[in-house]
Amino acid sequence: MPRAGAAVASTDGVNDAEAPAQPRNPLHGVTLEALLTALVAHYGWAGLGERITLRCFTHEPSIASSLKFLRKTPWAREKVESLYGFMLREQRRGARVDDGPAV
Repeated sequence: MPRAGAAVASTDGVNDAEAPAQPRNPLHGVTLEALLTALVAHYGWAGLGERITLRCFTHEPSIASSLKFLRKTPWAREKVESLYGFMLREQRRGARVDDGPAV
């Protein structure tokens, strides 16, 4: 029996601890830079600053300065990730309405 915390190899030879399956996680595989770029493209800096009141979004905003701040500030990063999830849900709802049956 393996000790607690030890990695256990699966039957296919891939370490389960290295590649957890996250099919329902919209943030899985998305870098913070890609996430922030998508938010800026969707809302713009002004819209982003209205939704999340952070100085890095309202005063001389840039991707580089925002990334630096978000990487050092976990609570701000959580807010940005949450807004990204909201944006994705909003886009899916809009696509569903557009794809509805024609009457």
